Amino acid sequence: MRRSVLAAAGAALLIMLLRGGALAEEMTISARAAVLMDGDTGRALFAQNADTRYPMASTTKIMTALLALERCSLDEIVTASKNASGVPGTSIYLGEGEQLTMREMLLGLMLRSGNDAAVAIAEHVAGSVEAFAALMNARAAALGADARFVTPNGLDAAGHGASARAMALIAREALKNDAFRQIVSTQRAVIPWRDSEYSRVLVNKNRLLREYEGATGVKTGFTTPAGRCLVFSAEREGMELIGVVMNCGNWFQEAKRLLDWGFAHYARCEALAAGQACGAVSVDGGVRETAAVAPRESLAAALGEADDWRVAMDLALSAKAPVRRGDKLGTARLVANGETLCETDLIACEDVARLDFFEALRRAASRWPAPAAP
Repeated sequence: MRRSVLAAAGAALLIMLLRGGALAEEMTISARAAVLMDGDTGRALFAQNADTRYPMASTTKIMTALLALERCSLDEIVTASKNASGVPGTSIYLGEGEQLTMREMLLGLMLRSGNDAAVAIAEHVAGSVEAFAALMNARAAALGADARFVTPNGLDAAGHGASARAMALIAREALKNDAFRQIVSTQRAVIPWRDSEYSRVLVNKNRLLREYEGATGVKTGFTTPAGRCLVFSAEREGMELIGVVMNCGNWFQEAKRLLDWGFAHYARCEALAAGQACGAVSVDGGVRETAAVAPRESLAAALGEADDWRVAMDLALSAKAPVRRGDKLGTARLVANGETLCETDLIACEDVARLDFFEALRRAASRWPAPAAP
């Protein structure tokens, strides 16, 4: 049997955490589709036509980079095939047989938006563009992202598309990777160029990195059918927001508007800190009667003034000794407006050894009344 413990959030704490005074007002964005997402939880704070698939142009390359980083080391050598060297559109001008490290290819992919680098990476990882697209689709499905990939670079292809929410979810996953985060926040890089006396100088096309305080990424994209697409992220005071605008003429301006709105009306609340004791579980047959518990990971989310939130803890009624530090003894959830935003295990903070026979006998004896004096 288990018991449920509800910890209500204090109104004073929430007011202290919030910077925006009024409730989050309604707004519209001049994009075919848009979303703004809490990086901690994946909760959509703003959504406009966010669940319809559209062409997403070179923002496709976020998934290409994610798969490359999950399956390869940064110092692997990637060789450009004839297929890669002949890809049309934005390019880093790879020559057939030219070799770069995976890190250099990824810089060319994400800063310069090299379509040829995308094909070289796809063939290196999976052997062919078609096989790589299958990996892309499987990874999207695992993330619950409504996307279908046909190419690794986002050049127009029948059936190639994703929803704004899907692209935000993919970016959120990619930003968990430190190497990805470092690459997409790089404003300028220099990599070798085999067929030239000069090196390649790569300048990031994401203007937000230069124009918006706290910008951390992510990727631009454009084709005529897709229009201007932008996946973007920024962090302030520990809260990272991830946004997407699709087919948006004023892409950078609208991205700034969305981020400004998000930072004005939401603040990061750490409801429970990782490793900080927040309760206890009874221990049967232990040298101590209880074991303190703490969250394995922090419970944190972007919360607004209108959010009605609480922490729900589900703890075991008791545990049998011995209890080891790190043993799971329950779960904790951060719930807002009836929806679970995130959850984590509650684990033992300490070891509780089993009470041996002689110690149990000693304790029992200590409870016996002393014999009366004659």
